[in-house]
Amino acid sequence: MKKTYVLDTNVLIHDPEAVLRFQENDIVLPITVIEELDHLKKGNGEIPYSARHALRLIDSFREKGNLSSGVLLPSGGTLRVVFEEEKKINKGNNDDRIIATALFLMNNSGDDQPVIMVSKDTSVRIKADTFGLVTQDYLTDKTTVFRKYGNITEGDTDSTDIRSVRYLKSGDKIFRVYGENNMQIIRRQRSVMSITPKNIEQECAIDALLADNIDVVALTGRAGTGKTLLAIAAGLYLCTKTVHKTSTDHTKKFDQVMVARPIVPMGQDLGFLPGDIKEKLYPWMQPIYDNLDVIVGTPTEHIEEKATHYRSSEYLVETGVVHIEPLTYIRGRSLPRRYLIIDEAQNLRPLDVKTIITRCGEGTKVVFTGDLEQIDSPFLDAASNGLSYLINKFINEPDFCYLNLRKSARSALAERAAELL
Repeated sequence: MKKTYVLDTNVLIHDPEAVLRFQENDIVLPITVIEELDHLKKGNGEIPYSARHALRLIDSFREKGNLSSGVLLPSGGTLRVVFEEEKKINKGNNDDRIIATALFLMNNSGDDQPVIMVSKDTSVRIKADTFGLVTQDYLTDKTTVFRKYGNITEGDTDSTDIRSVRYLKSGDKIFRVYGENNMQIIRRQRSVMSITPKNIEQECAIDALLADNIDVVALTGRAGTGKTLLAIAAGLYLCTKTVHKTSTDHTKKFDQVMVARPIVPMGQDLGFLPGDIKEKLYPWMQPIYDNLDVIVGTPTEHIEEKATHYRSSEYLVETGVVHIEPLTYIRGRSLPRRYLIIDEAQNLRPLDVKTIITRCGEGTKVVFTGDLEQIDSPFLDAASNGLSYLINKFINEPDFCYLNLRKSARSALAERAAELL
């Protein structure tokens, strides 16, 4: 049966081409959605970009017909912009106005075509449900693939049905498995930049982070499993390591370790914070500096206490060995020969992940880390965020590795707190 879907603004911010994702069904955009997109389109960052993208797409259909009466979509449905609202609702805010439009359509469409409101805002879905509306989340990019894979298997043979890199423990040996069932034994207890793995999961993570044939790594796990620390240590090691092309030609494998974190929500302006860009970023990037201090030490420590010739985390940043920046400004850049680490990637949208990977130039390796159960963005969940989306799309790529780290390595207290609280 053909349906009418009423889209909330946050759906078009999440996916600017959402109007194309509902097959032969009809799409309705309340005029309030157009007004909110118009308000959001100004400025830099991912949210303004998405608003502009959505408005351009809607305008392209306007050129083909009258949006108030409906324009045919490529999928066979129609796209309409509707002004009418249910008069019985007290319209205190824009959410109420969007709900009022959906109610008007439900009350005037008859029983032959159900009206469904689509919103990524849980409070809007709850409120709409109290008025008798059928509501749902935006389901197009939801996935649960991350729950099935990412674990280290045990036995003599690999039993998974994927082609990306995974790990197998057999007796005292650990094998890197890739493709159909190709296996390569890995080096055990390999330390990197004075960081020694504390469990088998970290051993496998270090191997994936250092492997030449793996271009994209996704590390998930709760706080304290070592995701970010291992990624930064591996990046620093590979930036120090030289590749011997000939007897006289020596070059570094990567030119720089680049670390980025989303400022939640991604695209938020930093202008309200005082100071220059470094001072504005500091509260958001402090965890990165903490991990760098664990690896190379602080200025007050003696250099011989760390197995590195780097003086401090500040030295790494000042000399350009490590570059830290928000993801807000990554659009339009080209990043060759970088060891790119995207921390807290669970707070990214699928569109953000696409933007990041398409920035990677020749010789770049990208590592995504995040906790899929600790999402700060109000419109994302474990099944719809960019990190889950990446895992779903790359799970059969031979140069991709996904590992879910479950064992805490921070402290006994941190592990016990994660279990109890």
